[in-house]
Amino acid sequence: MTDFYPSDQYGFSSLLSEGELAALGRLRAVLDEKVRPLVNEYWEKAEFPVQIMPDLIKLNLMAPEELGGAEPSALYGGFRNFEFARLDASIVTLYNAQSGLFRTTVNLGGDAEQVAELDPKIQSFELTGVFALTEPDHGSDIARGLATSARQEPNGDWIINGAKRWIGGASMADVLATFARDEADGQVKCFLVPTDSEGLTISKMHGKTSLRMMQNADIQYDDVRVRSEARLRKINSFADVAACLRNMRSDVAWIATGCAAGAYEEALAYVMKREQFGRPIAGFQLIQEKLATMLANVTASLGVVVRLTQQQAEGNYRDENSALAKMFTARMLRETVALAREIMGGNGILLENNVARFHADAEAIYSYEGTDEINALVVGRAITGLGAFNR
Repeated sequence: MTDFYPSDQYGFSSLLSEGELAALGRLRAVLDEKVRPLVNEYWEKAEFPVQIMPDLIKLNLMAPEELGGAEPSALYGGFRNFEFARLDASIVTLYNAQSGLFRTTVNLGGDAEQVAELDPKIQSFELTGVFALTEPDHGSDIARGLATSARQEPNGDWIINGAKRWIGGASMADVLATFARDEADGQVKCFLVPTDSEGLTISKMHGKTSLRMMQNADIQYDDVRVRSEARLRKINSFADVAACLRNMRSDVAWIATGCAAGAYEEALAYVMKREQFGRPIAGFQLIQEKLATMLANVTASLGVVVRLTQQQAEGNYRDENSALAKMFTARMLRETVALAREIMGGNGILLENNVARFHADAEAIYSYEGTDEINALVVGRAITGLGAFNR
């Protein structure tokens, strides 16, 4: 089935099984029926439509029924983000906070006992969590600059102090996967901190012009106590955190690609019905040139993320490959949403035409999970063997 997506010119989705396509079809039906009618209203209100979550959770997308208990492919996980992102960046960011960031952190950072206990609960949303790494004063330099601290008490409990910023979905989660520096050895550890912990304050960030539905938070930890079993036992240094980030950057590359596809598809639908000078503007030469550029951007981005995901499924994880994918797809997203807005003229800034959200949200995607510059330097280090980061 090569026409599953209007923007999948080369038919990459045909690499999925029929069961995986059926699961994505169920997702699309719920998104179109339950979510699409709400997104513009809630984007403008800067609120998340929490009423959509039960319908999304019931889909059981991390272990779809169409596969009869078989493990879905890595490509399915990528196209799941792509399907969400074709509709809205905030919706996919929140879902991926659970299915991608939090689940990856637990599955890579937890030992066998922790993974066996927690992963089924994560898949069913019985336990919800988010990834809490970025701090008010540390983003790109978080590897060396991480300031949140953890101190272990004689009884085994840990005391956490510090602050986090930009943590999406924190107010809706049960636990925060909190990264803190162990005062004893200076190494980064990770703790699943319950959001109802004494000494923990979660405050919604206001005034955002991007990802407005996504509820990003400032978090303050004041002598927050967590039990020893709350520590993910396989995260013992920032190198272990970096292993999680390799996976997360590929998730974001899929999200960037999906948002570009959504903007292209909305723009195409618009120009087919919009008339000027007595005929549809889809027949104008400059419009067709822009459409071709947008489709090329989406096609190239799909080629990158599909191949990256295939490599990772084979066990080939390289920092420079995930960084290159995130850098390239976010750049292509930025150009694509600008062209989509441009061909709509003034109507492109109206939410009702479904491109304004993509145009604004692309700026957040361009920056999170590694800025363009940081990802370029990761790639540059691999190319030359010389690190250009500040020391």
